[in-house]
Amino acid sequence: MQIDRRAFLAQGFATSVLLGFPGLLHAQMTLGQMTLDVVSDGHLVLPGSFAFNDMPKDELMPILERMNQPFDQLTPPCNLSLLRGNGRVVLFDAGSGSEFMPTAGKSLAALEALGVSPDDITDLIFTHGHPDHLWGVLDDFGDPLFTNATHYMGQAEWDYWTDPNTVSTIGNARQAFAVGAERRLQVIAEQTTFFSDAEEILPGVGARITPGHTPGHMSFEVRDGNSAVMIVGDSIGNDHIALARPDWLSPADQDPILGAQTRVGLINDLVAAQMPIVGFHLGQGGLGRIEKTDDGFSFRTEV
Repeated sequence: MQIDRRAFLAQGFATSVLLGFPGLLHAQMTLGQMTLDVVSDGHLVLPGSFAFNDMPKDELMPILERMNQPFDQLTPPCNLSLLRGNGRVVLFDAGSGSEFMPTAGKSLAALEALGVSPDDITDLIFTHGHPDHLWGVLDDFGDPLFTNATHYMGQAEWDYWTDPNTVSTIGNARQAFAVGAERRLQVIAEQTTFFSDAEEILPGVGARITPGHTPGHMSFEVRDGNSAVMIVGDSIGNDHIALARPDWLSPADQDPILGAQTRVGLINDLVAAQMPIVGFHLGQGGLGRIEKTDDGFSFRTEV
């Protein structure tokens, strides 16, 4: 993972204000002959315990206060990535659809603002099988929404969500996730292609296993020549505590220990490479870079 900082700043990095679609299109960058748009699927509303439970409150609270993040409630944005070029229209994750939360499932309007319909999507690549990433794969009648797209999911992630034992081992709080994932994956099974770590899924799109948030969570390096970006999904789950203290265990991860190990390793690699990222739940448009601070890391956008 190597990218020159000057090249990054020259890549056409733009915010939704510049794009003229505030609330729909978060950010945009060019990668060689390709364009990456970050579009909004709305946001989630979660209790603070989802991310902060069991963290040392005396250390946690000053960090949250500094970042204007309330302790009791999280409202993370949901950022979908749309890659266009070389004859393909590639969507990373499908969003929430209409059945998860009323504040999410808004991405079709953002795609429409770009002149893109579900039928235009040639490839749909999943980071993992949680509702806000998968449930938008079907329309309101329970049929595949992206009818012309080849769907891609890591083999380990597919195996986990289609295992009949998952619903009884995932824990009560996530049982609905397992039921919803299995039902949707069965509908799209004939459209789905599987891949493993380090595979090039499409030209210029390589997979990196980033497990812990889910057993088979994947991130993706998108590259064209010297231009590159890492789509990190939920392996870096927010732009506050996940960066300020990436080694802290988070209850948002299904395997908190593995999730922290993955997060630390990924962040260190990204900082060393100065590679821009798209984070599914990162604020400020979701597109930016991670920078080292005196006692942790921070997320910065560049315009």
